[in-house]
Amino acid sequence: MRAESMLTEVASRCDLDLVMGQYHEHGFARLGKACASDSLAAMRDRTVDLMLGRVTYDGMFFQKDSPNQRYEDLVFGRGYEGPSLHYRKIEKLERDPLFAEWLRNELFERVCRRVYSTEAIHLYRAVIFSKAANGGSNLPWHQDAGNFWGLSEDPQLQIWTALDDAGEEAGCLEVIPGTHKAGLVSPLGGVVPRHKATEFDAESKVVKLPADAGESILIHNYLWHRSGPNATPYMRRAFTVCYLSGTTRCLRTKKTPREFERVFPLDGL
Repeated sequence: MRAESMLTEVASRCDLDLVMGQYHEHGFARLGKACASDSLAAMRDRTVDLMLGRVTYDGMFFQKDSPNQRYEDLVFGRGYEGPSLHYRKIEKLERDPLFAEWLRNELFERVCRRVYSTEAIHLYRAVIFSKAANGGSNLPWHQDAGNFWGLSEDPQLQIWTALDDAGEEAGCLEVIPGTHKAGLVSPLGGVVPRHKATEFDAESKVVKLPADAGESILIHNYLWHRSGPNATPYMRRAFTVCYLSGTTRCLRTKKTPREFERVFPLDGL
């Protein structure tokens, strides 16, 4: 399956001037239904195959959801624990040919060029976030950047694609518009401390972003965002890709520094 064939006709007519204006102003923007139905079905099926161990790749990262829907009770470091539809997170999807094609589609490249100018563009992560039927954890306010990520410069762009309908009852994305402009709440990044959210009166500023299957949404890494559990009898899966400037370096010292895969070369090279 080629990346170009995975896009809808709506995607080819997308007005990026309008979209990018919204992204810069609010920290998020809707691209509309970008992914074609047959490609959506293929990615949904592949997600199940990965969870059930019918398709495997070396070095992939898995994490199960907490059984009580509390993010604070998530267990780390166990990896793949056998066939289950209760994995909340699967990383390294760039190793799968189907997802690798989708993250390289020409619409996403056009968006990346608006954010990262003419630099080569690399991949930080390609991840499935899943909420099982009548399950999923309550993900708190967080920012996807900071010292915890161990990078020489923070990424500015992730593109989230709903593989299933993600309405409010299914645990849709929730954001606080404009919070990206203030930068990181703390140098470490990640979860926004509860007292900071209270001081900011975050609950009065929430905007919910229900999405139909196939819809893609741009998210600035500094934007405060969260999601709730899935109260529907259907899985709620989304594929999110974080893109980096090609000049970004990995600063970690406890392990060999990561080399980031180039997804959109400079000037086609």
